[in-house]
Amino acid sequence: MPRRKHTTPPTRLGGYILSREEILERIEGVKPLVKGYINLKRQLQPAGFEFTVNELAAFSSAGVVDFSNRHRRLPEVRSLKLSRRRSTLLPAGSYVVRYNETVSLPLDLLSLILPRSSLMRSGAILYTAVWDPGYIGQGQGLLCVYNPHGIHMYRDARIGQVIFMRLSASVKEGYRGIYQGEGLKP
Repeated sequence: MPRRKHTTPPTRLGGYILSREEILERIEGVKPLVKGYINLKRQLQPAGFEFTVNELAAFSSAGVVDFSNRHRRLPEVRSLKLSRRRSTLLPAGSYVVRYNETVSLPLDLLSLILPRSSLMRSGAILYTAVWDPGYIGQGQGLLCVYNPHGIHMYRDARIGQVIFMRLSASVKEGYRGIYQGEGLKP
C-alpha cells in the first residue's frame, strides 16, 4: 500500500523574530525602527538590537496600580548621576532605566527587551513590558540589582537586547496609551 503524502495548507508568513539584516533594513528605512543608538555595528546583533543606559533613577515613593487606571499613580524617582568615565555603584535594589535609543514600531511589529547575559551574570536583571505595535518613544525598564555587593554601572552601558517580533498580520490601530511618545523632546 503506497504511503500517503502529508501536506499542510499554506499559511501566512508572520510570527517570527527579525534578523540582523531585517532590523538593519528597517533602521535605514524612511521611518527608522531605532534611532539614538551609539554604535550601529556594535549594537546590531544576529537577532536583536542592544539598548544602552541613558539615565537611572531610584524610587522615592510608592506607586498605585488599579484596573481602570483611575487611581494610577507613578512613584516619584530620584535621578542618579552616571558618567561615561567613572562607574556608579548601584547597591542591591530596584531602579528605573531610560534607554538612549528611541523606537518607532510599525503596525506589524511588537518588541520585548531581554537582559544581556553579562548583566545577568553580574547579579542584575532587566524587566520590561511589551512594546505594542505603533509605540513610539524612548522607553524605560526596571533594573533590579540582586547582587548583595551591588553592580558598577557606566552611562551608555549595553544592558538589554530588544527583539522585534513580526505579527501574523498588521493591527488596524496601534498603541494609544499614555506612554506614547515618552522621553521624546517636543
